[in-house]
Amino acid sequence: MNTLLTVPARARAQLVASDVHLARGGRPVLTGVEMTVTPGSRWGVVGENGRGKSTLVHVLAEALAPDAGSVRRTGTLGSAEQEMAADEDRTVGDVVDVHLADARAALAALDAGAAALAEERPGAEASYQAALEAAEALEAWDADRRVDVALEALGAVTDRSRLLAHMSVGQRYRVRLACLLGAAYDFLLLDEPTNHLDQAGLGCLTGRLREWDGGVVVVSHDRALLRDVTTTILDLDPSQDGRPAVYGDGYEGYLAGRRASRRRWEEEYAQQQAEHARLADSLAAAQSRLVTGWRPGKGTGKHQRATRAAGLVRSVHQRQDDLSRHEVSLPEPPLSLDMPELPARAGVTLVRAENVTVAGRLCQSADVTLESGSRLVISGPNGAGKSTLLAVLAKRLEPDAGRVHHARNARIALLGQESAHPAHRRAGEVYEARLAALVSAGQLDESRTVALDGLGLLARRDLDKPVRRLSLGQQRRLDLALALASRPHVLLLDEPTNHLSIALVDELTHALEATSAAVVMASHDRQLRRDVAHWPHLSLATTALRGAAGMLRASPKEPPNETPGDVGHGPPCRREEADA
Repeated sequence: MNTLLTVPARARAQLVASDVHLARGGRPVLTGVEMTVTPGSRWGVVGENGRGKSTLVHVLAEALAPDAGSVRRTGTLGSAEQEMAADEDRTVGDVVDVHLADARAALAALDAGAAALAEERPGAEASYQAALEAAEALEAWDADRRVDVALEALGAVTDRSRLLAHMSVGQRYRVRLACLLGAAYDFLLLDEPTNHLDQAGLGCLTGRLREWDGGVVVVSHDRALLRDVTTTILDLDPSQDGRPAVYGDGYEGYLAGRRASRRRWEEEYAQQQAEHARLADSLAAAQSRLVTGWRPGKGTGKHQRATRAAGLVRSVHQRQDDLSRHEVSLPEPPLSLDMPELPARAGVTLVRAENVTVAGRLCQSADVTLESGSRLVISGPNGAGKSTLLAVLAKRLEPDAGRVHHARNARIALLGQESAHPAHRRAGEVYEARLAALVSAGQLDESRTVALDGLGLLARRDLDKPVRRLSLGQQRRLDLALALASRPHVLLLDEPTNHLSIALVDELTHALEATSAAVVMASHDRQLRRDVAHWPHLSLATTALRGAAGMLRASPKEPPNETPGDVGHGPPCRREEADA
């Protein structure tokens, strides 16, 4: 019976991916992935949508064979994909049984071994010792309790008779995650594990992963989880040499390393471009001399013309060879946000909202006063009216009570959670139409407009794509570009990090700190909320509103009210923000 058990390898455990390559439909998805996951190491896998993060999880779990390279594993492994199928008759208890099968078998073998010892059967002592070692390695006696604790902490269904088919996607995911945390696997592979968790569940997951004795590989856009948990980051976004980059020292090491590598990439690319342009200019000049060399001044003899022409032809050929040898070998560096300068109007109250409510949507009255440089975070549980208040401030919705005053000629832009661009129109056309409307309405001088390709949000090749062919991330980038197009005095942001890459979110956060415009945001992004924890807050979940009127005039130039040791952690979450 013992031979059927899969026992954790513990200190001997190792998961190694060597030069893994995989393509789909002729398109490279994974190129040269190198990973060595050992007990105590916690890897984060990052990259924009479509970069192969989930595919890598399948390869590491040996559910998908790579086209080249190899994956070797010593030890047990548990994996959680983003979705979990629900068979008609499977229950929560069935999922628990699958993950605890080895622990149950070890305890059964131990009981059988004890009985054999009592009966003094031949070889009973060896069988009992093997079963005992297996049960200890699996921590079998405590397995069910660990799963029950995890189910409770993650807010999962604890009734083991509950049918999976009667549960939501999020409920099923939490059950499986609890089973993984309760079992004693050597390795955990988790794909976007924070998607279906509330604040308490996030805290439970973070704590369990930080104390996990085995190895962890977590695919996530959740920067707070990456910062709190990971020791190493694998970046699948484009790199200078075309291969994934690995950064040590956790999330901070990743940020510093990525900035340094991006800077080197941009400098070397610029040098290659400059040298290529110099050689092209040199060739053009030589060709020009060749043309004029055949038309010398009067009095020049034919012999002189022929002698000079041969030298000019050699010069042209030499420069053609130089240019052909100097191809720009580096790929173009990734885009980087170039936030336009947003204007300030000193001494002017740009927006003042007094006791505003909207029936059925914003039931608690709110007061907001914004001047240039004001900062405000609106928080509260879902349904408290955060998006509604932003719409009121943006003049897109009239309040049912209270009043809103907007300064004359104040430009206000709202980045909403959803957009409704004509799906057939090209991205560049949508942006140009917005600029034209602003200029024709007299809201923006034509000399102050910013070209779409100058914002660093969409590549030139994407400007001619119809909106329907853009990814969610690209559509969100277009939405952000449209919000910035008017160079607003007031920038209102509703869940601004949705569908944006980690790199762009970090760039946007720094840009928002520096801009002279007033900025108001509502966000569930835990790391963004940590980053702006020093901004005034208005909570729609309590009776007393914080951050109104004068509280909202914080200068973006003021340093954050936190010590270096507090960076990335922020204040404890209030109960009313648990679902925010």
